[in-house]
Amino acid sequence: MKRHSIILGVVLSVCALSLLQAGEKSMDAGPDGEKSRKAFEHLKKLSGDWEGKSTKGWTDRTSYRVIAGGSCILDLSYGAHPNEWMASMIHMDGDRLMLTHYCIAKNQPRLVATEIADDLSSITFTFLDGTNLPSRDKGHMDKCLIRFEGKDRFWSRWTWYQDGKESWMEDIEHRRLEGKGDGDPLDGAAK
Repeated sequence: MKRHSIILGVVLSVCALSLLQAGEKSMDAGPDGEKSRKAFEHLKKLSGDWEGKSTKGWTDRTSYRVIAGGSCILDLSYGAHPNEWMASMIHMDGDRLMLTHYCIAKNQPRLVATEIADDLSSITFTFLDGTNLPSRDKGHMDKCLIRFEGKDRFWSRWTWYQDGKESWMEDIEHRRLEGKGDGDPLDGAAK
């Protein structure tokens, strides 16, 4: 009887460990490398200057530039917070598509693409880790959904995470500014 109990305990432990590992793999899986690279190339088409209008009433100017030999997309925005700049950097890390947001909250959450529509019409980035975040419960941007509506219009939606709670901030409609995008991204944005 004791032998059967030991064998049953070992079998149950192995099963539980297998289920736990399968759950971890599915959470980490995300899009494959090919889909992530296609999404990165699609995001490069944002290069240029944009005006954003929030459902909370504010507007901002955002400049997207492909930099560092095509390995990174710089997103530089002004106006979402009075007299403040913020930036995000989007790049590949092996097979993962990454977004690091340099926030007015004085932290830098790193997000990884976890969902990419087959037609590349939407990309969801989800919190991976961050710098200047002593714990996950310290307030930070936690998720970003980007939805494309043609080459001159897209929407973004960010979540804020703090004290174990996630909340959507607002929707931001971005429209490409005509004839802009070849010059200095800082030129005229703060005027």
